[in-house]
Amino acid sequence: MRRGCFEACLLIGCFFLATIAATAQEVVHALCGTVLSINSTAKTNTVGADDGSKWFFNDLTKSNVSLNFDKRIRAEATTADAFTKNGVRAVVYYFGSSDVPTAVALQDLGTGPFEKSDGTVVKFHRNEHRLTLKNKSGVELSFHISPKTVADTAMGVVEGYELELEDGAQVRVAATLLNAGETALFIRAM
Repeated sequence: MRRGCFEACLLIGCFFLATIAATAQEVVHALCGTVLSINSTAKTNTVGADDGSKWFFNDLTKSNVSLNFDKRIRAEATTADAFTKNGVRAVVYYFGSSDVPTAVALQDLGTGPFEKSDGTVVKFHRNEHRLTLKNKSGVELSFHISPKTVADTAMGVVEGYELELEDGAQVRVAATLLNAGETALFIRAM
């Protein structure tokens, strides 16, 4: 009797663990930089990130990978295997470790001009859609957050209106001039 109960519990435990594994999702993160090379044969690409580092990505080749990836952001991007624009500024959406990340999609940021800024959050006005930061020189910079602003957080990629930042947080912003003001295209909480 005990053995039967043990086997039943073991079987239920196995089904439970299989269910957890089957529903696990890869959290999609992002970085901003310049697409340096695309190798469609090897299904890889190289991006020079805004922090000066080079990232090498494998393209996502499996269609059955479950992703935690905002639908609106995903719709604005091009799948990694279909992206062909070398030399452009882009946001790369990826998952996995920094050793072997997998690119899910890329989003061309357009023609610019672009500004990169690192700094400390002085004030994040969520309702006013405005981020003010102080750079290393002590200069305060202010950026408009639009519905198309993309932010990378510890929990993954979110659209700008969903971003939450605390005063004192370290961020990197890629922005462009739109409508006589700087609009954040990409924000990365560091």
